[in-house]
Amino acid sequence: MANVVVTLKKSLIGSKQDQIATAHALGLQKIGDKATQPDNPQTQGKIRKIAHLIEVTKA
Repeated sequence: MANVVVTLKKSLIGSKQDQIATAHALGLQKIGDKATQPDNPQTQGKIRKIAHLIEVTKA
């Protein structure tokens, strides 16, 4: 199965509570944090929810 690397590029300050929870579910706490996640529909949904805060690359 393919993986994606998700990097938090913008601060979570001022974001909605559900967006903060989504970032934490992906393993992102601070700017610059990186997390490797499986490339599946669940992860893609999380990525779409906070797309304006993150950068995604294929692993």
